[in-house]
Amino acid sequence: MPVLTRLIPSPVFVEVRRGALDSLADILADQRLSTAGRMAVAISNGSGARLRERLAPALPGADWFEAGDGTLDGAVRLADAVKAGHYDVLVALGGGKIIDAAKYAAARVGLPVVAVATNLAHDGICSPVSTLDNDAGRGSYGVPAPIGVVVDLDVVRQAPQRFVAAGIGDVLSNISACADWELSQRVTGEKVDGLAVAMARSAGENLLRHPGLLEDPDLLSTLTEALVLSGIAMSIAGSTRPSSGACHEISHALDVLHPKRSAQHGEQVGLGAAFASFLRGELELTGLITDRLRAHGLPVTADQIGFTEAEFTEAVHYAPNTRPGRFTILEHLDLSPSAIRDAYADYVQAVNS
Repeated sequence: MPVLTRLIPSPVFVEVRRGALDSLADILADQRLSTAGRMAVAISNGSGARLRERLAPALPGADWFEAGDGTLDGAVRLADAVKAGHYDVLVALGGGKIIDAAKYAAARVGLPVVAVATNLAHDGICSPVSTLDNDAGRGSYGVPAPIGVVVDLDVVRQAPQRFVAAGIGDVLSNISACADWELSQRVTGEKVDGLAVAMARSAGENLLRHPGLLEDPDLLSTLTEALVLSGIAMSIAGSTRPSSGACHEISHALDVLHPKRSAQHGEQVGLGAAFASFLRGELELTGLITDRLRAHGLPVTADQIGFTEAEFTEAVHYAPNTRPGRFTILEHLDLSPSAIRDAYADYVQAVNS
């Protein structure tokens, strides 16, 4: 008999609303994750410490662990510390570094993890991937996705607007990543998961068409939902493919070649998505992406994040090395440095005209 359905990996619950943080204990109890309140909470030593003061009275059974350096070693230390206790759940309370460290640590000790995002800078809040710095630079590690996601809109509204904008850039890059995946299907025969593409691209399109600006509460809700959809799309695909194409290869190359000058991840991948779309000849899409990036104060050219034309050219040429085996427009065109420089000059002229 043919298999007519499939199980879709997704969070058990997603709470996106104002005041959600103050209901965290009740949310976890209602979901039967921690009815006794025995939880480990990973926080940063900055905003996390302030949130601890606010939440500790409502979470008397919680133990708190600082884990904000974004390194593999730090995530391992968190796992070792959590392993020494007896907890029902590991709660990641913070931004991307905290959530990625907690996902990795929870995987090592066999605990479910709940992502409580305090900013919306990138799609890691619901993804099956932890991005952590290691001795060789930066690595991506497959982990179970969070079992639950909690986003308090009052809290994320207080985050620097640059973080919100970066999250928008990350979600917009889905559109380019899906186009790269479909290009690979046509050229190499790579299998594409249509459901993963539908979810990832829908998330990007929702932000591409949204008229709101950064202070708009409805935009924050739409962005949060888009980040969750992106994470589920990656879980369905079993890889980052629906959210990571040439856009992310370019960003990773900038991180590798200029680790002390790299911008926000979402800023870089948004720019990478616009340039990759231009390389694919999708001029209308390029215009739509750059218009939306500009509307949120995001960069559309390399100089706006501190890179020269020569440095950006070098990064684009190096980019395929960051994801061996992944086929995107960069691998398809296989441009020389001089051809990349010429294409980038044409792109700059097009987006500035």
